[in-house]
Amino acid sequence: MLLERIYDEDLAQASYFIGCQARGEAIVVDARRDITDYLDLAEQQGMRIVAVTETHIHADYLSGTRELAAATGAEIYVSGEGGADWQYGFDAHRLYDGSSITLGNITVQARHTPGHTPEHLIFLITDGAFADEPGYMISGDFVFAGDLGRPDLLDEAAGGVDTRFEGARQLFKSLQEVFLPLPDHLQVYPGHGSGSACGKALGALPSTTVGYERRHAWWGTYLADNDEKGFIDELLDGQPDAHAYFRRMKKENREGPALLGKREALPELPIEQVRAQLQRDAITFVDTRSPAEVHQGTVAGSLNIPHGSKTVTYAAWAYNPETDDRPLVLLAPNQETAQSIADSLLRVGIDQTSGYVTTIDGLPEFVPPTIAVENLEDVDRAALLDVRQRGEFAAGHIPGAKQLSAARVLWHQDHLPASGPIVTYCQSGMRNTVAASALRRAGHDIIELEGSYNAWIAQNSTPTK
Repeated sequence: MLLERIYDEDLAQASYFIGCQARGEAIVVDARRDITDYLDLAEQQGMRIVAVTETHIHADYLSGTRELAAATGAEIYVSGEGGADWQYGFDAHRLYDGSSITLGNITVQARHTPGHTPEHLIFLITDGAFADEPGYMISGDFVFAGDLGRPDLLDEAAGGVDTRFEGARQLFKSLQEVFLPLPDHLQVYPGHGSGSACGKALGALPSTTVGYERRHAWWGTYLADNDEKGFIDELLDGQPDAHAYFRRMKKENREGPALLGKREALPELPIEQVRAQLQRDAITFVDTRSPAEVHQGTVAGSLNIPHGSKTVTYAAWAYNPETDDRPLVLLAPNQETAQSIADSLLRVGIDQTSGYVTTIDGLPEFVPPTIAVENLEDVDRAALLDVRQRGEFAAGHIPGAKQLSAARVLWHQDHLPASGPIVTYCQSGMRNTVAASALRRAGHDIIELEGSYNAWIAQNSTPTK
């Protein structure tokens, strides 16, 4: 048996390629939408992808299940659990608690584990060439290394009302009835690692075991004591802000993301053409340089989405394709970088990239307004906005600041003053630059605090709590 983890560092998301080497057949679990990695791995291993499936209706990225099936002819399998409100809207084989998929010597058994979402499945993998019982689990967003999938996302991102409490009760029951009865040696491969917003304290380890989690995870004592109330209280306490774009992901994943098919290479665009499009407000220009470079001068009306470890996440905060249908033009040093960025944006449903340029020379220039910490009290401002997570804000913030995370601010502009300068900050300045550019593009008068909260702390020894 072959079991390969394909990991996206940006979204802290794992998908899995499981293959029977004797038969040359493979199944992919929780594929992302840019499918080249799976196709390349299948070719390297001399395997055919004959099945694709997913653990649940994802909130943090667009599923590649339909895309991969269309490219390979594989059968699609999705959960049929969760009730009428949680059924997928596209054709696929339905899986229920105990359903199995067989590939040569390998058996993939679905178990229903509601809690994170009502329809959630895990997959128990049996390598029949060596054993007659499962040795591996693809746990999706049920059990992570050191944590559990949060049950409040349906409230936070899908329009639910107090569903978190029922979800937490379901999660407790799923642990009792499905997870804990499994043997301690069973290997657990989660759907996310550290940095994901799908839990509050995810570990960075790529795998764990049932026994290790039973003994060492924070929830183990509550289960051992059958303390459902204590479990629910701790589970729901301190969950991070859910990203606003999660609602769009839920909707599109349930309906089935649009198929991309074969795509052409991203072209380099003439500066004259881009300048004309900017004058007509016909494009959304994306400056992918660092905040330091952007603050020396960028393109008027542009979004700042730095190229690096969180490009996809930042893009999903700053650009909403439901309200902005103008194609994206990227500033990138070369075609390879631009293509990589455009491909990665597909993972969050940003499909509108039309081309790139390598310079801003000849385009309308804009220098983002900033203010030094020592001048903060002298500025006539309508608001001081902290775009960090609420947990960061609670741990300490600048006096008089209001919190609204960068992941949500574009969708909650009604919480902001209708006019007047807004001074914004995060911890170091990276998230702030993303949020500030999105708010400027939406029409707000934004001034960025130089050095953000770190700079303020350096001059003020006692933060407000």
